[in-house]
Amino acid sequence: MIHPTGPSDAQIAAALMDLALARAPKTFCPSEAARALSPNWRPLMPRIRAIAATLPLTATQRGAPVDPVTAKGPIRLGLPPP
Repeated sequence: MIHPTGPSDAQIAAALMDLALARAPKTFCPSEAARALSPNWRPLMPRIRAIAATLPLTATQRGAPVDPVTAKGPIRLGLPPP
């Protein structure tokens, strides 16, 4: 889907996967992808989390697995353990 006010879903997915692959086995904050895609990154965060939920990524909060869409507060994303 293309959004006139920001990056497409495909661009967001690519940014998330690029970060995950570059950081593996460590995790990253999804705001890093948002910041790389737009100077006005905060409004992107709900879309970033929703798209992350569709990718082969693990979301954690304080080390415990969470749903990236419903989790409140900061989360980390990364590739699942091998």
